[in-house]
Amino acid sequence: MELKDQVLHALSKVNDPELHRSLTDLQMVRNVQVSNRSVEVTIALTVPDCPFKDQIEAEVYSTIIDLPEVEEVAVHMTSMTDQERKAILGESKEGSAGQYNHIQRVIAVMSGKGGVGKSLVTSILAVALAQSGYHVGVLDADITGPSIPKLFGLHGPLEAGPVGIFPLTSESGVKVMSINLLMQEEDKPVVWRGPLVGKAITQLWGDVMWGDLDYLLVDLPPGTSDASLTTLQSIPVSGIIMVTTPQSLASLIVRKAVHMAQLVGTPIIGVVENMSYFKCPDTGKQHQIFGPSHTSEVIAAAGAPLLVQIPINPLVTSLCDAGKVEAVTLPETEELLRNFLKKARVPMKAPEN
Repeated sequence: MELKDQVLHALSKVNDPELHRSLTDLQMVRNVQVSNRSVEVTIALTVPDCPFKDQIEAEVYSTIIDLPEVEEVAVHMTSMTDQERKAILGESKEGSAGQYNHIQRVIAVMSGKGGVGKSLVTSILAVALAQSGYHVGVLDADITGPSIPKLFGLHGPLEAGPVGIFPLTSESGVKVMSINLLMQEEDKPVVWRGPLVGKAITQLWGDVMWGDLDYLLVDLPPGTSDASLTTLQSIPVSGIIMVTTPQSLASLIVRKAVHMAQLVGTPIIGVVENMSYFKCPDTGKQHQIFGPSHTSEVIAAAGAPLLVQIPINPLVTSLCDAGKVEAVTLPETEELLRNFLKKARVPMKAPEN
């Protein structure tokens, strides 16, 4: 292999720290010139004021100088024109950051009814996916009642990049974005009408630097009006997890959300029944605190399988209140993950050598 080809191959292993794509894939490598054992290369940054300029330059230099046949390296830095950037990255109608994101599947967690545990289901599934090696993000679309940051123990402020906002990353590697991370006071209310709420959701989707994700889980607010409708119609949701509790009343309201999903044409991949029962720690007997389950009615309406039944567990409540949802260990989590992946698996990438 000629030295120039060796250089290009080596640089194909170097990723842009912000976009998580290789420099060659992004067409950032320009004017590779080889003379004897010297290499001169120009790198075109995607934006002129890239905060990772020095890091990229240093990594390019070290990657090339490590090649056995290279003794000298000169790295020149420039930036793409607007036309070049649009031609390579495309244009995003959702927001300036949207063109940089590569998200395999967007899964909405929905119910229609409040208080059934959508945020808990979203969080434990996100953590389980992350622990299994997937790249995962959580978008808290409950603008007026956000709870995801509290569950993960995350607090603002957020860092702004050149074209968007960086989400926070939890201990297990889950990327999290919520309106509460943008608030100076966490208990300050968001008193907005429907159109503003919908706009906020699309901005959290399109103006956030999610990067490369296998799954983005969207924690929807209760109800079947503006917020949920905006999410399902403005974001490429590929499937819905419907969350319910055993009561007949919950089943009735959740079935409204089922019919809404069917109206907009978004497939329901499964149903989760939360607060199914309480297992007595002394006797091991299961008590149906909310009475006999009516979840079969939701399953029938959705035409989707039951993914898991999650019991009432006071320890889970304590951990979530303490911002330690990642420390929650439930035997049901493995069942949830396994059944979820049967319906919405993203192929794992082979590790790079």
